[in-house]
Amino acid sequence: MKRRVVIVIAAVLFVFTNATSARAETTLEKIKRTGTLTIGTRTGSPPFAYINKNNEWVGFSIDLVEQAILPVLSKKLGKQIKLEKKESAPPTRIPLLTSNAVDLIAETMTDTKERRESVDFSLTFFVTGAQFLVKKGSPIKDINSIAAKRVAAQQGSTNARIIRERVPSAKLLEFPDQPAAFQALVQGQVEAYANDGIQLAGLKAKAPKPDEWIIVGDFFSHEPYGMAMRKNEPDFLQVVNAGLREAIESGRYFELYEKWFGPKGEVPYPLTPETKKFLQKQVAPK
Repeated sequence: MKRRVVIVIAAVLFVFTNATSARAETTLEKIKRTGTLTIGTRTGSPPFAYINKNNEWVGFSIDLVEQAILPVLSKKLGKQIKLEKKESAPPTRIPLLTSNAVDLIAETMTDTKERRESVDFSLTFFVTGAQFLVKKGSPIKDINSIAAKRVAAQQGSTNARIIRERVPSAKLLEFPDQPAAFQALVQGQVEAYANDGIQLAGLKAKAPKPDEWIIVGDFFSHEPYGMAMRKNEPDFLQVVNAGLREAIESGRYFELYEKWFGPKGEVPYPLTPETKKFLQKQVAPK
């Protein structure tokens, strides 16, 4: 009997010890063990992350990870780290992180107080605000003109939350991703699509007939994009921030911005002096 009890106790301790060890593995330890940084990013949000005409998964966010964060990460871990990409969307971002399916969300995720209860965010790497995409000639001009109108937004987005709070009479329809929301607009299921201005600009630029669509309204939200990671991982957060900080300080960030958002970029979207000053202030010595 005693021998049986000892065996049971030993088995329980073995399971507990291994479970504890699995839970205790940090993100940096996981990346070092696998040799891979796995990010969650978009497939249809040009120019941040999308599949181009050559079937390549590219974008500004991906370039930032590859050219700013991976070198710092590889140096930190003493080995070359490769990048793996998995598709993410507003409803799946946080579950992908908390389930350990990805290590970092690098796309168009707004840093909010509510989300910081579940994840940690890097330095801000882009700033925009919410607007509307409508068919040319639409009576919708801004958020004040969407009462009783059918409006599309992405599930789990800050834009959807703000519309529900500010214009409860709007008929809000939420879609899993940007292509689905735009398709609803094209088919007349909705009269406007609400999203961050830069994403709407990318969508309009890639539409079959860009001239049929216009972006309207002043920003009705402030959308600072950050890269999200699991909470309470200060060493990993430090590495991600170090990569972004070095890119901004060296000017590499602004070269990538020009590549994707400059006059010859995928989606021309000039960097305002105010935004540039904000980005540089983030990395200035305190």
